[in-house]
Parts: sequence; structure tokens; C-alpha cells
Amino acid sequence: MTLDTTKHAAGTPDADQPWAELGLKQDEYERIRDILGRRPTGAELAMYSVMWSEHCSYKSSKVHLKQFGEKAPASDAMLVGIGENAGVVDVGQGYAVTFKVESHNHPSYIEPYQGAATGVGGIVRDILAMGARPVAVMDPLRFGAADHPDTKRVLPGVVAGIGGYGNCLGLPNIGGEVVFDPCYQGNPLVNALCVGVMKHEDIHLAKASGAGNKVILYGARTGGDGIGGVSVLASETFDSTGPAKRPAVQVGDPFQEKLLIECTLEIFNEDLVAGIQDLGGAGLSCATSELASAGSGGMRVELDTVPLRDSSLSPEEILMSESQERMCAIVEPGKVDRFLEICEKWDVIATVIGEVTEGDRLEIFWHGEQIVDVPPRTVAHEGPVYHRPYERPSWQDALQADGADKLARPGGGEELREQVLALVASPNQASKSWVTDQYDRFVQGNTVLAQPEDSGMIRIDEESNLGVAVATDGNGRYAKLDPYTGAQLALAESYRNVAATGAKPLAVTDCLNFGSPEDPAVMWQFAEACRGLADACLELGTPVTGGNVSLYNQTGETAIHPTPVVGVLGVIDDVTRRTPMAFAEEGQLIYLLGDTADELGGSAWSQVVHGHLGGLPPKLDLEREKLLAEILIAGSRDGMIDAAHDLSDGGLVQAVTESCLGGGKGARLVVPDGLSPFVFLFSESASRAIVAVPRSEEVRFNDMCGARGMPATRIGVVDGDAVEVQGEFSIPLAELRAAHDATIPALLA
Repeated sequence: MTLDTTKHAAGTPDADQPWAELGLKQDEYERIRDILGRRPTGAELAMYSVMWSEHCSYKSSKVHLKQFGEKAPASDAMLVGIGENAGVVDVGQGYAVTFKVESHNHPSYIEPYQGAATGVGGIVRDILAMGARPVAVMDPLRFGAADHPDTKRVLPGVVAGIGGYGNCLGLPNIGGEVVFDPCYQGNPLVNALCVGVMKHEDIHLAKASGAGNKVILYGARTGGDGIGGVSVLASETFDSTGPAKRPAVQVGDPFQEKLLIECTLEIFNEDLVAGIQDLGGAGLSCATSELASAGSGGMRVELDTVPLRDSSLSPEEILMSESQERMCAIVEPGKVDRFLEICEKWDVIATVIGEVTEGDRLEIFWHGEQIVDVPPRTVAHEGPVYHRPYERPSWQDALQADGADKLARPGGGEELREQVLALVASPNQASKSWVTDQYDRFVQGNTVLAQPEDSGMIRIDEESNLGVAVATDGNGRYAKLDPYTGAQLALAESYRNVAATGAKPLAVTDCLNFGSPEDPAVMWQFAEACRGLADACLELGTPVTGGNVSLYNQTGETAIHPTPVVGVLGVIDDVTRRTPMAFAEEGQLIYLLGDTADELGGSAWSQVVHGHLGGLPPKLDLEREKLLAEILIAGSRDGMIDAAHDLSDGGLVQAVTESCLGGGKGARLVVPDGLSPFVFLFSESASRAIVAVPRSEEVRFNDMCGARGMPATRIGVVDGDAVEVQGEFSIPLAELRAAHDATIPALLA
């Protein structure tokens, strides 16, 4: 078989090529020919196909994502923004923190364990590539109906993959979400977040500069697993019987990754790299083209020097392979020997596969024959940009008109009691300890807070107790009702969760999970969610540092709910002053912060009791959200509050239940004047929290809230061994705990 070299391609312009099978459209293939002035070689076609895929090029989303830059709030904390492997923010004392969330949805449906495990591995390498030591992971997860047989296949495998990989790396898993909804039945969402810490001077970027500098591939050998992998798989819808394309899901080796992490950190410590990139989606195609594109010259690569696990791989397969645990570094010639010594010390394979050149081309050779000669920017950064048509769906008005106000409400205390128990036992509100107990939350000894707390918190300096808190949130039901407001509510909840623990919110990462961009209704949802999130980030002063877009999350014609998942990172000067959510001492006074309205559209109550989705999501006042955060942070810092918990899914009764069960203490509640017991317990009005105030601090706390204009209503006291709503019902904690704890183990038994 003739090797398809650039010379051969120039001489055979009419050769048939499998561009459609590789996911390219005809006009995209013609554009590649125009760029090159000839047909592409097989290797070039492989590179363009994976790099121009939806997953890698963001070709349908770029036009909307640019708002995150155009509307970005001024931020003294931002050190590295959108466009790098991960964003970086200044958290004080010379420390910088990098964090990012990404998706591994389709691979996790096909092969739950490896799909989820390699999702963790990939996001950890993104953080590592910035120069940081990874210190924690989180996992926002969404599955189909909790009682569906396939959920029993997917959920345990995903959880085992996350736990198996993260635990082996020695990274604490400090938070996330587990949400069930039939819309995710054939398309679960497995999003993974990682946080890393470094000093300012240790930041590294993905660029290849300096002619003569060497290109070193190090880490695992390249195999046939994941050829085309997530770059192709995540750029297609699933058909009714399974995915349209089934490239092999990547196979992870966490022990190899642990060696790679320690090796890379030692390399950074000795200042041996001029640029670095991890190998994730699109593998070597991505690493070489992005490094060359971001640098000041070109690059020459000898592909036949790449260490292989499978000697039968073709050049195209090597370029497309998404084998895990690999990195690509740019190293000055005088530092190569030391670089290789460190790799050998850590038992990490390292090979010089090329060098940076004076020109402006990425050239790849196979046994001396040129098989790639491309302008690297056209591969990595100048792919197609689609202005997809979008249109408010015809069913949106009817959905919003179908409000929760028409639903039958409980008629008295006994019915209220029954519905409270049904709510706290429902799969989405029930304890997720079956999941989180499989994760090591405290390895490394710096975990200050972890699930089920409002946000995870990590100490990053043992002397000063400086720390960071991170929360992730998203509500696909709200976003289905109104994607603009739904995205803002996801940000607000995550922002509130960080503030509830005493940390000041600084920055945002997001994972935007949507259906097919070829559907104008889905594209409208996406456009509205981006607009909403950008507007809210500007008002809250929290810039988007980076993230991920995951499209084509649908089976046949059925798309998932639009699900923007928003991660917020905050800083706390002293982690010993953090605020937990548990009610810990009898006699503490329970205050409700914020205003409660009759807002039940998209609520947990409407879902659990009536199986209903319709109406409008809660209204959001971002100025009030900022004020609430200020109160929570000041109350934590100044010792005025002993516990805090945000109000979101399930409303006040869910939050009180969780705080009571967390501390093993009961609560006696009084319904405030002007509210019905039902609205008081189940409303999901935004910008609210409950706090436990020591009696000695009540006057000072009320003075602070009054001076700042924050409504603060005393609604009860921590007392006894039941949750009692005066004049309505009482539920012993033992009964609440049994209802809350039993659901998930029973479903997965």
C-alpha cells in the first residue's frame, strides 16, 4: 500500500477520501483542500477531522461564547483567562489557583467505568499543564430515571470509575451533584472538575516557541484505545439503539498518571520546559497543532519515533489516538538531558519526537516521508465557525403557561407531613452517601469541607490557613422553563453555596451541556443560557475563566434538558473560620435570610408530588444575591453564625432537614406572618439561606442585617430530636433519617 505523503496527495487530486465517515461536512472538506492547495493526505485529513469536530473546535458555540470575554467584569484576581488549558486566579499570599470543569458524557454511557475514570484523568492533566499541583476533584453527575434498569448499569460504573481513578491519584473528591431525570436516560452527563494550586511564578502556558527547541512526548505509550475517541464521539447524537459511531473509549491507568504528575511537577520545579500541553481530546493532533499555533514558529515531528503499545497502528491512528496519561513538552536543547533523567527516575517513558522550526508550518514525517504539511493555526484555531439558526421553540409559551399554581396543595398538617417525607426521600433530595462514601474525601489532609456541605473547601497554606472553596450547581428543569434565567440561577446557587461556607466568590468555570446544535430550538436554549450567564457574571463580578461545551447530548430526536453546570471558586483567608451547614448546638437561633414568594415552577415539590414541569423558574435579583453573600461572609468571619445552608432544590424544609440530620439536632419552626405553611416549606425563591445564630450574637447579627437592608426573619430554634413546624406537624429525626438515607441504596440494590 502506497504511503499517502504530501507529494503523493499532490499527484492524486481525485483520490476518494473518507471525509464524511470522519465527521466532516462536504464544505469543510473543500475548505481543507483550499487551505492546502491540494487534497489532504490521510494523516492531514485525520488531524483536521478531529480538530474541527464540535468537541474540539466549538464551531457551533464560538459565536455565543465570545460574550464571556466581551462582558467579562474587571477582576484583579484573573491571571490567565479563556483560551488556555484552564483559567488561573490570584488568591493572595503569592498563591494562584487553577480550576476547570469538562464533560465526558458519551464515553461514560458506552463504557461507564473507563469513560468516567478517563474524564477525571483528562481534567487533572489540564490542571497539571498549567504548572499546578492538582489538589482536589469534583463530579457533577446526571443520570436517567432512578428506577430505570439502565441507571443500575451506568451509575455504579461511573461512580466506581471516578472513585477508582481519583482515589488512586490521592486526590480528595470534595463535592459535586447527583441528579436523576428521565431526560438523561440515554445520555447521562458526567462532568469532572479539578482544582490545582501553584505560586504565581509557576504558571505555564501551551505554546511552542524558540527554533531548535525539542518536542518531547512523555508518559504512557500510544495505543489503539480512544482512536477518534471523545473528539468524534461527543460530536454526534446517539441513535435510538446506541451511538452512531463507537470509537474505542479511552482506557485509564491512574498509577501511570500519578507518576506523570510527580514527574511533571519536578520538571516544573527545575524550570525545564518552555511550553507544555496535555494530550486529551484529539491526542497528538491537538497537542502538536495547538503548541505550534500558539508559538512563534513552526514544528517538525518524526511520528515514527512515538512509543507505541500496538506496532500495527497507522500514522492516522497514532495522530487520532486519545490514549491517556500523555504530555507534550517544549524543551531547550541544553535542558533535554536533565528532562529525560527526571522522566527515567519516575519510570516515565520520554521521547524526543521533533523540534520547533523557524517556519510557520507543522510538518510531520513517517520514516523520512512527509505526511503532514499544514499551517497549524488552520488546524487548531481557525476551524469552521457556524452561525447556526436558532429560534424560540413553539412549545415554550405553553410550557411556561402550565404553572405550578394549578397543582393541588396539601390541605393540612398531616398532608404537609406526608409530602415533606416524600420530598426528602425522593432520589434527587435523598442522601447521596452511597455515592460519596466511595470517594476519598480527606486524603492529603487538607480537606476542610466536603459533600454534603454547600461547597468543598481545601486549605492551601498550612501556616496561614488560606483556603479555597468550590461549588458546582445546575438545574436543567429551571433551564428548560427559561434558559436565560435558568443559567443565572445555576450561577447564583453556586455563588451562594461558596458564600455560605464563608468564602468570597472570585471566578467561574462552566460546562454547558445541550442537545444537537442542528436543532434551532436547542440552539436558542444555548444562546439564551450563554447570554444569561454572561450577564449575571458581569453583575456579580465573577469572570468566566474557561470551561467546556458539550453538544449533541440527545438520543434520536429527544434532547436532554438544557443543563448549564456552573462552578464557582472562592477564597477564604482562614479556613478555621469556615461555616458548616450542620446545626450543632441546642439553643442556636434559626434565621431565614431573604424574601420568600410563592415560586414553585420547576420545583422539587412539583416534580416529586405531581410529576409536573411547567411555569416559570424563581425570579432572581442579583443585587440581593450579592448582598446575601456579603452577609454570609461577614457573619462567618466575625463569628456571628455557627451554621449556614443555602435554600435551593426542595426549599426551606429540605435545607432544615439536611442541617438537622448533619448535626443530629432537631428544630422547632414557626411559620412567619404572611406566609402559608406550604409556601414557607416548599418555595424555591432564590437568594435565600438559613443560618444558626448563637444567642449571644443575635443583636449584633440583626444590626448587621438591618444596616445592610437584608431581610432576616427568626423562624425557630435548634432543639429536641424532631423537625417540628408549630401548629402543623412534627417528624422525629429518626424517621427523617430513615427516609433520607434508604432511597439510593434500595434503588441500586
